[in-house]
Parts: sequence; C-alpha cells; structure tokens
Amino acid sequence: MAPPLTARQAERRRRILRTATTLAARGGYDAVQMREVAEGAQVALGTLYRYFPSKVHLLVAVMLEQLRGLQEQVRRHPPTEREPAPRVAETLTRAFHALQREPLLAEAMVRALSFADRSVGAEVDQVSAATGQLILDAIGQSGPPTESQRAAVRVIEHTWHAALVAWLSGRASIAEVRADLHTAARLLDLP
Repeated sequence: MAPPLTARQAERRRRILRTATTLAARGGYDAVQMREVAEGAQVALGTLYRYFPSKVHLLVAVMLEQLRGLQEQVRRHPPTEREPAPRVAETLTRAFHALQREPLLAEAMVRALSFADRSVGAEVDQVSAATGQLILDAIGQSGPPTESQRAAVRVIEHTWHAALVAWLSGRASIAEVRADLHTAARLLDLP
C-alpha cells in the first residue's frame, strides 16, 4: 500500500483529475492526452506518469472520483422510497442521470474501464467497491449485508455497468436503462 499523500501531492493529484475530467467532458476518451493533462494541471509529464502510469489508470481514477461525488450526493439527499429495491433503483437512476449530463465524460470513463488490464486491477476494484457501496448506502440497512445481498449487489452493479455501456453505444434508450435498473434492483426483494 502506498504511503498517504502530502497536502501538496493531494492538491497536485486533484488538479490532474480535474484537468482530465474537463478534457474528457469536452472530447471523450481520445481528447485525454497525457501531455495535455500535464500541461493543464501544471505538472511535469514525468510527474503525471508517477501518479497515473497510463490514460486508462487516469480515467479509472476519474470514475472513482465521480462515484465518490455521487455517494456524497446520496448521503446528503438520500432516496425517498420506503423499500430497499426502489431506493436502489432511484439512486442508480440518479447516478445514470448525472453521467447522462456529461456523455463524453461517461464514455471516456467506461472505455477506460473496458480497456483496463490486470495492471489497473486495484483501481478497478476501487471503482467496483465504490459502486457497491453506493448500492449498499441506498439499501439503508444497518449492519453488514447478508451473503445474498452481496450477491444481489454484484448483479445490480454489473447491470448498471452494462446498461451504461448499452446506452453509450446507442443500443439502449434511457427508458430501457431505467427499466433494467429497476428490474435488477428487485433482486433485493428475493428471499
């Protein structure tokens, strides 16, 4: 495990992520060029590569930051439904709508996840854990999840990712994505 970042290093990392996010939101995956990210973040190219060895590493980290932002929004404004399944569906629909507002950014992050190989495994695991935590937060239960809930969360997470890919590629409408999310969330109601 890497040592914690100093305040200067953390600020430098935030600048890098903000710059990559801006570039991706303007032009998608191909617009995120490491040299441009370094220039925009005012860091040396070698410094950028020390933080993020590749564009895939960088964009997966951007996705993790986006998910953490969504988690904060859900914590500040929790879903209003009474039962867990509708709460999860509402939360994931909100997350999808947040990504929908920046389709080029969403496309860049999803492409990076799709291109990720074993060298990005730890970062992809963090994205998966953050997505799973977003779902668990929406469930709103106290205490650790049961094994069946953990299994349902994994399937819901996979469905959310697949629905996002299908929407980005033009193979699913927003209504279909919403329906798929609601269907997957109903797994939480199964015994």
